[in-house]
Amino acid sequence: MKKFISPGGWFSLEYPSDWNEFENSEDTFLFYNPDLWNGNFRISATLGRNTEYGKVCLNNELKENPTAVVSRIGKTGCVYSFETFQEGAAWYTSYFWMLDYGKICIECSFTTHKNGEKSIAEKIIQSIFVPKTKHFFKHEIIPIRILEVGEVNAAFEDVEKLVKKELSKDFTGTEKDIVKLQHLLDSPNPKYQKPEVKSNIALAFGTILVNEMDGMEWFTLIEAEKECPVLCFEDSTITIDPLALINNKVKNNGSCDLTEEFNHIRQQVNDFLKSQK
Repeated sequence: MKKFISPGGWFSLEYPSDWNEFENSEDTFLFYNPDLWNGNFRISATLGRNTEYGKVCLNNELKENPTAVVSRIGKTGCVYSFETFQEGAAWYTSYFWMLDYGKICIECSFTTHKNGEKSIAEKIIQSIFVPKTKHFFKHEIIPIRILEVGEVNAAFEDVEKLVKKELSKDFTGTEKDIVKLQHLLDSPNPKYQKPEVKSNIALAFGTILVNEMDGMEWFTLIEAEKECPVLCFEDSTITIDPLALINNKVKNNGSCDLTEEFNHIRQQVNDFLKSQK
């Protein structure tokens, strides 16, 4: 199973290891198996002003939806309904759950083949955890969320444009591009000293690590209020936070040698691979 923690840490859940998160509408999170489709699972959460909010939502759903019935997932009260519909020549069934977590109301849906099995969705729902305290998740590394995928991609595109403008060269995210990042990082131009530019450089550096080192992958780090992309190498303890790496180096030393950092990380990876033989 994989773990997902919502932005802001409102809730967490576990979903099948052969599923991925995919982009959906704002504040709604979508999961499914891209290789062997057996249903789309969606989840969203809303926050109320008091601990009766979830109960009020459930009561309203019962009044407005004549097909809804009172149910329960584990110890959590919910309202459940379903509908069957046709798209083209195919028929599907969508199952709906609205769950009462006090101040938070969570809505889930699972769309699959007509009258298809919904137990996989119920298992996901049973795994939902809503913390009682703010910033509950102190140190969690989870599969990269769509949110951070967007951050990484946007950073790469911005750096690509900067390199083209500043150096009149292409930026493809390979090791030879590190010197171009270094040029931007060391530039005395005030606009390149802005925190957001340094963050983009850091994430672009992370993309180079992923492209050049097989087994290096993006994840999402959750540390209380901090939520950011990080890199992990296979099953090792090697974890790189590009944002912290560059920001801390620049803050403490006034500079960061990206080639030196790249070689240091590559040496860590090589040492780990040797230890596995």
